[in-house]
Amino acid sequence: MKAWVHHETGAPDVLRLEERPRPVPGKGEVLVRNRAIGLNPVDWKFIEWGHPSWEWPHVPGVDGAGEVEALGEGVFHIALGARVAYHNDLVQPGSFAEYTVVPARALIPLPTSLPFAAAATIPCPGLTAFQAVSKVPLGPGAHVLVTGASGAVGGALLQLARARGWIVHAVSSSSQATRVLRIGAATTTDYRSPQWREEIRERTRAQPLQAVFDMVNGAHAASLAPLLTANGHLVCIQDRQENAPLPAFTTTISLHEVGLNAMHSHGDDWQWANLVAAGASIAKDILEGRFDAQIVETASFEALPEALTRLKAGPNPGNRVVLMDAS
Repeated sequence: MKAWVHHETGAPDVLRLEERPRPVPGKGEVLVRNRAIGLNPVDWKFIEWGHPSWEWPHVPGVDGAGEVEALGEGVFHIALGARVAYHNDLVQPGSFAEYTVVPARALIPLPTSLPFAAAATIPCPGLTAFQAVSKVPLGPGAHVLVTGASGAVGGALLQLARARGWIVHAVSSSSQATRVLRIGAATTTDYRSPQWREEIRERTRAQPLQAVFDMVNGAHAASLAPLLTANGHLVCIQDRQENAPLPAFTTTISLHEVGLNAMHSHGDDWQWANLVAAGASIAKDILEGRFDAQIVETASFEALPEALTRLKAGPNPGNRVVLMDAS
């Protein structure tokens, strides 16, 4: 098979298109023939960082969509030719190839008529957003804040939050305000404004924030903790809180971290079933026009490194997808 591999860490231009042996699925695994590949920031980050578990050369990539080509031992509930999307463990050979071995429990079933390009946007952005909103037990009408709202995960989170009836205050660039409002935000605030935190505080004075979803980093999330009402929730999607951001016995907020890839080594079958069901629901909603896949670019397989470089450079108001058959 053809695969993009790297023999060393570095920028996306270290990737080389090579012929590699087609992998064989083991027990509890399937072989997927990729039709589309979803690009994510974690892809270029780990190409730069590497991982001690990798065998070199390494095939990167965590998200893909395609058809089941072969079944491993003990896999009886999936049919050959089934249309699926998946999030693969980043320590394993990944989706930047014609074929990828994937744990059977991680396969998201797809509607027959859903384009593979749209399906490839679901796993990392959609399931990360689903994990984040699932951390917070809030009912309809709750007021929440989402930073980085115009990105792939932020946009998915907006849409899932809107479906729960939450009132979402979004922080994004002013150039994306119209789109962010369209996909689920009730209000938008430009993160470039030096007083944007004060603007949010004033806007939510009568209806205080019950949750903050931060896409930046732990320090940024900690700076937003004072905006939360008593017993609120601070959800870090790019990092975690190593120390409590507020004094004890004040607003007594709850701290949450989100890590989709950790599910591969620590999640049980029941948790994976919930994730897969969430992915299937998003796929159905995309097909029926209730969920925006947020595709901002489709590139050919041969141009994958260049598309990944554009992802790294940003801005990324949505998802970038690589198609195995550009036609």
